[in-house]
Parts: sequence; C-alpha cells; structure tokens
Amino acid sequence: MNSGAGVGNLLVLALPLALLAFLMLSQRKRGRQTQDFQAALTVGDEVILTSGLYGTIITLDDVAANLEIAPGVQVRVDRRAIGLKQPGSRTDDADTSMNRDPDATPEVD
Repeated sequence: MNSGAGVGNLLVLALPLALLAFLMLSQRKRGRQTQDFQAALTVGDEVILTSGLYGTIITLDDVAANLEIAPGVQVRVDRRAIGLKQPGSRTDDADTSMNRDPDATPEVD
C-alpha cells in the first residue's frame, strides 16, 4: 500500500511539471513562428496591423516599416505591429475586383 502512495505522490508532482514544460515549449514555438513571419515580410506586401489598419509596405528596416494606407498617405509603424499578411498580398498579382467596370451589373451564380 505504501508503494501505491509513492506513485500517487510522484504523479501529483509530475503533472504540474509536465504542464509547465508544455506551456514553455508552445510559447517558444509561437515565438519562432513570429520571428519567421517578421523575416518573411517584403516591400509590396499588403498587411493588416494588430490595430486593424490595412496597408501596403513601402519600405522596411530592422525596426520600422512605412505603410501606404491610402493613395498618397504613408505612416511609419513599428514592425512588430504588423499582425498578418492579406491573402494574395503581392502587388504584382492582378486584382480583378479593382479592374471591373463600375457600371457593369454584378454576376449572380
């Protein structure tokens, strides 16, 4: 009966340690993903800031980025404020929705 209590005590001690190890590893993985994302940013990417502001990267340096948020309107933001890229964010991709005739009737499927 004494050996069963020893295993129970070991289990009570091991579970919180395993939880802490899991949390530390997942945080490290998240940090690595953020570093990879920041390193992959390039001029011309359309991005969304963590505040919800949309823009296109005009210039990048190690600390900050200049974004064009409207034609002729540029802002300088901390590079860490860039939350994610918009899908199809390269400026050389053709955006067909912007090239449509405004008088044309939208097609319904």
